[in-house]
Amino acid sequence: MSLHLNACKGNILLKRKKKNMTQEFVDVLVIGAGPSGCVSASYLHNNGTKVKVVEKTKFPRLVVGESLIPRVMDHFDEAGLFPALDAMNFEKKLGARFIRGEEICVFDFSKKFGEGWDWTWQVPRADFDNTLAQEVIRKGIDLEFESEVLAVEFNGSDSITTVKDKDGNLKEIHAKFIIDSSGYGRVLPRLLDLDTPSKLDPHSSIFTHVKDVNRPEGEEGTLISFDILETEVWLWVIPFSNGNTSLGVVGPTTFINSLSENKDNAEALKNAIQLSDYYIKRFGGVEFLFEPVKLENYSRSVKKMYGDGFALTGNSSEFLDPVFSSGVAFATESGMLSAKLIHRQLQGEKIDWEVEFTEYMRRGIGVFTTYVKEWYTGNLQTLFFHQPENPEVKEKICAVLAGYVWNQDNPFVKKHDNVIKNMAHMINLEKEQAK
Repeated sequence: MSLHLNACKGNILLKRKKKNMTQEFVDVLVIGAGPSGCVSASYLHNNGTKVKVVEKTKFPRLVVGESLIPRVMDHFDEAGLFPALDAMNFEKKLGARFIRGEEICVFDFSKKFGEGWDWTWQVPRADFDNTLAQEVIRKGIDLEFESEVLAVEFNGSDSITTVKDKDGNLKEIHAKFIIDSSGYGRVLPRLLDLDTPSKLDPHSSIFTHVKDVNRPEGEEGTLISFDILETEVWLWVIPFSNGNTSLGVVGPTTFINSLSENKDNAEALKNAIQLSDYYIKRFGGVEFLFEPVKLENYSRSVKKMYGDGFALTGNSSEFLDPVFSSGVAFATESGMLSAKLIHRQLQGEKIDWEVEFTEYMRRGIGVFTTYVKEWYTGNLQTLFFHQPENPEVKEKICAVLAGYVWNQDNPFVKKHDNVIKNMAHMINLEKEQAK
């Protein structure tokens, strides 16, 4: 049975033009040329699959998600994209610092539980994503910018996608499978009515870049930091190797909206910086390089992560919260996994997508969801700043922050539902008894 879904109002006009449309035939169509789309397209191409990528915007383009975590390095390496990225000399991220007043907690990725990469990058995403896209093109993959998906028609697992290019020309792309890596564009969730409310409380952020003219020398100047202004409100500071730094404030939507009565994003961010005792001297009065961008109620979820002939990856499926920089990691994890499953399926193997894709991804998402929730309850902050530090506990938490959230040997993964709240409860009891 054929299911036809159309996003544009010009249904009749579209049908009239169908006879004259250009027809393209590929094995896999990837929607979106961000990290998830580039990883999946590169893996498929490397394994002999005919793949096409369509991207609605023109690169380079501004996008949030500038702090990566080590797990992504596995995916860039396996997809053959690491050398091109490494040549860009992006700022290396060796860990992360959390600040709460005079309390400091620093995580060093080289001191984590289990195996895995000990570093990653902190990057201006416009340059980072463009590097990925250009490397994909250099590999010989057909990547088409400024091309918008208007409609998708499924007939079993086969699909016909109607795309409009920058000149307004329409074409139909026939594919055996679609990977939706469209991020916040959420193409298939929108067309197939797959969106569902997030289980996380509504939070928003405002961010921009600054020329970091007061940057200190050495590690202090390049260390990515999260300055906790209130339990649920924090400022991010992400220094780049080009001398600029990303500044952003995150908090409950009601709080973010209260930072400016006039709903002026620049005023709101300036007011947030004034709340930071640690960073006021470095960033107070520094000129913004572009009008600050607001992302309101950013958490997203979907009813299902795959269907007959398609898979949702990256932010087009789930987006949690920027506090632990998990966005790109889940994007590349799901992009790489979907590509591997599709390759096997195209070879004739029967794939249990529920078990091998959804259940696998949900396990990792579940771990990070717990950590995000316990961050905003304050329980995780209690563990972070507890003195004296417990090195073994810190190593296990560090592995989670590095993105290795499928390692069941780590009790802070396996027992994530209870271990944080239970430990925080014991610490608080000890404090009460010590009074």
